[in-house]
Amino acid sequence: MELKTAQQDVQTTFLRGAVGQTVSGLIWLTSAALGTWVGERPAIITLVIGGMFIFPLTQLGLRLLGHTSSLPAKHPMNALAMQVAFMVPLNMLLVAPAAWYNINWFYPAFMLIVGTHYLPFIFLYGMWEFAVLAVLLIFGSVGIALYLPDSFAIGGWFTAIVLLLFAVWVRIAKK
Repeated sequence: MELKTAQQDVQTTFLRGAVGQTVSGLIWLTSAALGTWVGERPAIITLVIGGMFIFPLTQLGLRLLGHTSSLPAKHPMNALAMQVAFMVPLNMLLVAPAAWYNINWFYPAFMLIVGTHYLPFIFLYGMWEFAVLAVLLIFGSVGIALYLPDSFAIGGWFTAIVLLLFAVWVRIAKK
């Protein structure tokens, strides 16, 4: 199978990432709302636990849309997709020390991990748009940590909005 065909399969199967980014954006939105109006602990728990369900919820969303929800078993992109999926939970080990040092660094640290997690998506999907998403999250995380170090939920709101706008953008954009 040619690379371009494999990437097109990923785009077609996952609707160019729109469903996954919507699911992720809604989890971040819920977490940010909790962080703003309820407390830091529920916000953190929501993002960490909710993040574990992004892929299954994405598959459910695809099925509800009457769409296939996964690549074929022997697809050449499956191995890369699995490796990319494990980047976030393994790197979350860095979020805890950052948040212990300054609780307001929880979202920026998480944003940095998620942003770098999207870099391999550029190749996986064959979509330059994921570079834009990655750059926004990476530089947004650094900017928030440096210039808004006393604000807990701003990174959650920023990420939720970016993810949801990205989902709309890739869904309506021409291929």
